Amino acid sequence: MRTAKIERKTKETDVLVEINIDGTGECQIDTGIGFLDHMLHLMAFHGSFDLKVSCRGDLHVDDHHSVEDIGIAIGKAFYKALADRKGIKRYSSLYIPMDEALCLTVVDISSRPYLVFIVDFKSGTLGSMCTQSFKEFFRAFAYNAGITLHINLLYGENDHHKIEAVFKAFAVALKEASQIVADNIPSSKGVLL
Repeated sequence: MRTAKIERKTKETDVLVEINIDGTGECQIDTGIGFLDHMLHLMAFHGSFDLKVSCRGDLHVDDHHSVEDIGIAIGKAFYKALADRKGIKRYSSLYIPMDEALCLTVVDISSRPYLVFIVDFKSGTLGSMCTQSFKEFFRAFAYNAGITLHINLLYGENDHHKIEAVFKAFAVALKEASQIVADNIPSSKGVLL
């Protein structure tokens, strides 16, 4: 089983993450941010990742530090759980709809971190979560997981549907790219670290 545990403590947050990439979608999520909890549940379920996330953060300030540090910790856990990346599929690209919203997500587990995030929101918040924080979550994840991640929300009207399409597409693409399909390192360099 490809598993990892990461603890991250700063003056702003105290985060614990446990992940099993080869899980069944079981999760325990408590970030203090209800909408983020909902999205991380979707990520675990649709990615079939067992995911445990707890965070105590300075939410009296805003959600930024908590969201970013959760992204960092989940990214580091994903990176650690993948180990040498031997046999992984590496790439995935797919479209996922959520009612009227459609998202294209492309993943390369390359150890070359990069994020393209093309998502536009009408609202400033979803629940109590600032919509600007979603990009910070995905940037933190991508850079700490060592993946190239392109998220393009092609269209949609309802902000809840839009970000739900994003998280579902992200989860399924990550699951597909991390599947073991061979017994070699999928790189002409012979290494993905």
